[in-house]
Parts: sequence; C-alpha cells; structure tokens
Amino acid sequence: MRRLIHRYVLREIAFPFCMILLVLTFVLLMGKILQVMDLMINKGIGFADIARLMLYLLPSFLMFTIPISLLIAILIGLGRLSGDNEWTVMKMSGVSLYQLSFPVACATLVAFLMTLATTVFLVPYGNLASKALLMDMARQKASIGIREKVFIDDFQGILLYAERIPAHGDFLEGVLISDSRISREPSTIIARRAYLVSNPDTMVITLRLEDGSTHSVDAGLNRYRKMDFRFYDVRLDLASALSAEKKNGTKSSTEMSLSELTTTLGNRGLKEEALRELAIELNKKLTVPFSCLVFALIGMPLGIRAHRSVRARGFTLGLFLVLAYYLLRLSGEALIETGRLSPILGTWIPNGIFATAGTILYFFSAREVSFRQLFRRASADPAPAATAADGASRGEKRSS
Repeated sequence: MRRLIHRYVLREIAFPFCMILLVLTFVLLMGKILQVMDLMINKGIGFADIARLMLYLLPSFLMFTIPISLLIAILIGLGRLSGDNEWTVMKMSGVSLYQLSFPVACATLVAFLMTLATTVFLVPYGNLASKALLMDMARQKASIGIREKVFIDDFQGILLYAERIPAHGDFLEGVLISDSRISREPSTIIARRAYLVSNPDTMVITLRLEDGSTHSVDAGLNRYRKMDFRFYDVRLDLASALSAEKKNGTKSSTEMSLSELTTTLGNRGLKEEALRELAIELNKKLTVPFSCLVFALIGMPLGIRAHRSVRARGFTLGLFLVLAYYLLRLSGEALIETGRLSPILGTWIPNGIFATAGTILYFFSAREVSFRQLFRRASADPAPAATAADGASRGEKRSS
C-alpha cells in the first residue's frame, strides 16, 4: 500500500517537473538563440557549430531551472492531492505527512544530485568549451567579433572601427585604425574599404585595406607624415593574444572546478576583489544544489493546503518564492562584492532563512496546527488567568 502511494506521489511530481524544466530552460535559451542565429544567417557559421554552442551553454541554465522546477512541481503535485481531497483520504487511512515525505525526498535527492553534477562539472566544462568554440569560429570567420560602429580592441596594440558592415560580412566600409604597436610612432589609418583574410593554421588575421592613407607623428610632435596607398595590409596576430591570455589568467572563475577555485583562493598575490569573486563562485557551486533541499522543505507544507485553482496557485506561489530567494541571494552577493559581508554569510543566508521557515511550516503542518490556531491559543491563554485573578479579588472583597 505504501509503495503504491509513493509511486503515485512521485508520478504527480515527476510530470510537472519535466514539463516546467523543459519550458523554463527553453525560455532562457531563447535569449541566446536569437543572438546565435545571427552567426548562422549572417556570418556563415554551420548548424553543427551552433548546436554545439547551445549544448555548451545549457548547463549554465540548468543549474537554476532544476531547483525552480522542483519547487513548482511539488507545489502543483501536492496541491492537486489536497484540492481533490486525496490527501484527506490518505490521512484517514493512516498516512501522515512524514510518510508522504519519502517520495518527495526521493525526487529532491535526484534533483540535488543533478544540480550538484551540473554546477561542479558541467558548468565549468561548458563555459570553457564554449569559449574555445567561439575562438575556433573566430579563426575560421574573422569578422564574427567585428560589429559596425563599435570600437574593437581585441587585438593587442590595435583599435579598429568600421562605419558599415554589409549583411554578408565579406568586407568593411569606412575603416579607422589606431595602431600603437610602435610606441615611438603611433599611427592612424583611414581606408575606404577593408577585407579580412584569416589563416586558421597560423592563427593570423590579415586586414587588407583599400584606398586610404596613414597618418603618423614622431615622438617629439615635430614632424607629421602622411602616406596614401592603394592597398595596405595590417597583420592581426590572434596567437599572441591567446598566449598572453593563457599566461595572465588561464581561466575565469566560472570556468574553474572546485579544486582549481580552492587552489586559486590560496594564492596570496591576488587582489581582494578577485578573491571575493572566487569565493562567491566557490560557495555558489554548493549553495545552488542545496537550494533543492530548501525548496522541497518549504514546498511540502505549502503544497498540501487545499485550494481550488491548484496549478495557478502552485505556479504563482512558486514564482513568488523563487523571486524572494534570488533577491536575497543577489543582495548577499552585492554585499560581498562591496566588502560589507563575508562570502560564507552572504551566499548561505538565503538557504538558512528558507530552511528555517520551511522547518517551522513543516512541523506545523505535520501536527495540523495553523498560525491562526496558534495565535488564538496564545490570546486565549491569558484570559482564564485574568478571570481567576478577578474571582480571587472579588472573594477577598466579600470576605472583608
């Protein structure tokens, strides 16, 4: 009998969990899909590379959508049991809230392990792989990172500006370049049109300019030199930029694993701002999976409350709880970044607040005691004492 109830409750939670997880993840991916589709339509990037890029970005969304989907699924699943009076029948059959917690705990454990694996392993790998894939795309199609009417400083010593870029992206128009690779004599180059020629093997991009001029001034600002050209090549060395990036800071905080974050935090040569960022990322890898346990603890007592519009109430209440939780979390991270709060307190306070509230609500629901009844008892307890005191005073008066 218990196994049948457990399977039934698990099925009531599993179906909304899968549906909400799919919808929320798709909604978050839509913001990236619209940007990535431009690479495929206008920049000529293949569908296979686009699919790989979206797959690498998926874990960064799943680490948030899994706990949210679990909370809303518990509210909807248990709310339907209460709304159809099935929970009342279970209680009459001897099933308590503690026994009902077993299937919810199993679903929570699965969501916890999924989120833990996502934050610890998949998110760093996905961020690092997406960065490498974008770099490979840039090697194959050099014009991906160049946008019109935007100053580009991705190449060391060169600032590039293009007035107009056609949709096909084969050339640039109205090009302005500030070349400071020669510190003694920086120059400014103006050209009517420019073509990007990339060599993926040598990781070198050549910017071939047409119909322009170079303008330079010597170090003493005494001589000005102008040179008109029909064709002029500017070499953009991508390999040196990559090697410099690897030497300076191999990975960002979101690309590091737990061991790498712990090792980097032990480096005393880092600035305080960098240490705070690393500490936030390290604690986030643990607090996000634990939010599944917290959401389940607070979702059970709120879900078994009977209500007619079960799905609408569960979804609305879930979004409200998620909004409150992430507002607390963002506030804590902001206080950490400004140095007003320690990383441990700032990242774990939201879990602590929700765990405390969930524990109180859980035991009240298990004992079938509501806040109204608790307040009524508290307000009714002083009344008999006051009546007894009044009676004693009246008896003293009569005896006198």
